[in-house]
Amino acid sequence: MTRIPGRMIAVLLKGHGGFEQLEYVEDVPVPDPGPGEVLVRVGAAAVNNTDINTRVGWYSRGVSEGTTATDGAAGLGHAEAEDASWLGTALVFPRIQGIDVCGRIVALGKGVDAHRLGERVLIEPCFRRPDGRAGLQAVFLGSECDGGFAQYVRAPAVHAYRIESPLSDAQLASFPCSYSTAENMLTRAQLESGETVLVTGASGGVGSAAVQLARRRGARVIAVAAAAKTEEVRQLGADEVVARDADPGDVVSEDAVDVVVDLVGGARWPRLLELLRRGGRYAVSGAIAGPIVELDLRVLYLKDLRLFGCTVLEPDVFGNLVGYIERGEIRPVVAKTYPLAEIVAAQKTFLEKRFTGKIVLLPPG
Repeated sequence: MTRIPGRMIAVLLKGHGGFEQLEYVEDVPVPDPGPGEVLVRVGAAAVNNTDINTRVGWYSRGVSEGTTATDGAAGLGHAEAEDASWLGTALVFPRIQGIDVCGRIVALGKGVDAHRLGERVLIEPCFRRPDGRAGLQAVFLGSECDGGFAQYVRAPAVHAYRIESPLSDAQLASFPCSYSTAENMLTRAQLESGETVLVTGASGGVGSAAVQLARRRGARVIAVAAAAKTEEVRQLGADEVVARDADPGDVVSEDAVDVVVDLVGGARWPRLLELLRRGGRYAVSGAIAGPIVELDLRVLYLKDLRLFGCTVLEPDVFGNLVGYIERGEIRPVVAKTYPLAEIVAAQKTFLEKRFTGKIVLLPPG
C-alpha cells in the first residue's frame, strides 16, 4: 500500500500578477478525497495558456489586449479583478493551478470502487455537475478547484479516466487540456472526412492537437503558424502551412474552407470568416492575439455561418480522446520538461513561443 504523507510540495498562486505570485511551498496539506472522489499522485502536469491567463487576470472583462511575453511575466494590472476565472467570478486564493494531469490513484473516497486503487489515470479538465442539471456549468481543474502543480490532487472519480499506454507520464500529461479542447472544437463544428479546416496558432498546444485530430478525421488541414515551425507542423499532418504574418488566402480562396478552428483572434480575425464557405462553421477557444474583434454581421448572416464558442467539453469528448491515445491514433508533442520547482523558467519558455507542442512540469518524487 502506498504511504500517503500529510503534507506535500505544491506551487501556490497567491494572487493576480507577475511571476512573484507563484510560490513553491513544501508543507501544503495533502487533500482528502471526499465521497465519489479519488486522490491522485501527480506524475506530470503540463503548462497551458490558461495558467498564464489566470495568473495575470486576462479573463477579466476589463482586459482587451492579448497576452504578450511582457504581460505574462509582469501581469496586466488587474490584481483586484472580480471576474477573472473561467466562470467569470473572482478566483479564490491561494490556488494550486495545473489543468493537465497524469498520475496514479493512491486513495479513494467513499463510494468509489476499490478496484480503482492503483490505476494510472488522465484527469478530465472539466468537471460537470453529477446531477446533470447544470447544462454547460462546470468547474475547471486548476481554476475553480486546485489542480496538478503539486504532488497530489483530488478529483471526482468519474473524471479520472483509466489509461493503458506505454507513454511516459510527461507525454500523457501533454494530452488532457489541449487535445480535449481541440477535439471539442472539432466535435462542435462537426468536421467530417474530406472537408477543409483552417487551424490558427497551429504550433501551440491546442493548435498542434487540432492538426493531428483533424487529420485523424480525414480532413484537409491548412495550418497557420510561425514560418520557422513549418516543417514541424507539416509532420503533425498539415497539408499546407501558412506563415503567421501571411494571408491564408494565398493558399485557399475565399468561400473554400468548411471549418475554422481559431485560437488567436486579434485584428486579422475578419479574414477568417471571408475564407469560410457559405454554411461554414467557426469554432473558437482562445484569443492570444486579442479578444476584441470586428464582426460585419452581413458576412455572418448572408453566408449563413455558424459560430461556436467552445469551453465546456461535450460528454463523449474525453473518453474518445483516451481511446485515440490507447490505440496510437495521435501522438504526444512534448517540447521540454522542467522540475516543478522551475515553474517560472517553464512559463518564461512558454511565453517565448519558440517551440511546438507542450511544456511539462514534473513534481518531485
